[in-house]
Amino acid sequence: MTDLHDSIAALRRPRLLIRAARCGQGEYNRARDLKRLMRLAEAPPPEAALRALIAEEATLEAHRREGGAQYSLARHIELLIAMMAEARLLPRPGA
Repeated sequence: MTDLHDSIAALRRPRLLIRAARCGQGEYNRARDLKRLMRLAEAPPPEAALRALIAEEATLEAHRREGGAQYSLARHIELLIAMMAEARLLPRPGA
């Protein structure tokens, strides 16, 4: 689990994206939003969800950097919101 915490801690994204994601934390509903974001009938456990979210966010970040037409700012922010929320559900390292 430490590798997931390390992955999250190592992310470097534009400040505006992070601020927007932090603002959205209050409205995040795991049962509703995670299922929609991941296109699943049921929300997976936090560790599995976070791994999938990190992978998809990395793809979106690459599209953002390339200036690709398939980049969606709204989806990117939604993924960051979900990543932050799911990371909070993981046990703390050393706990």
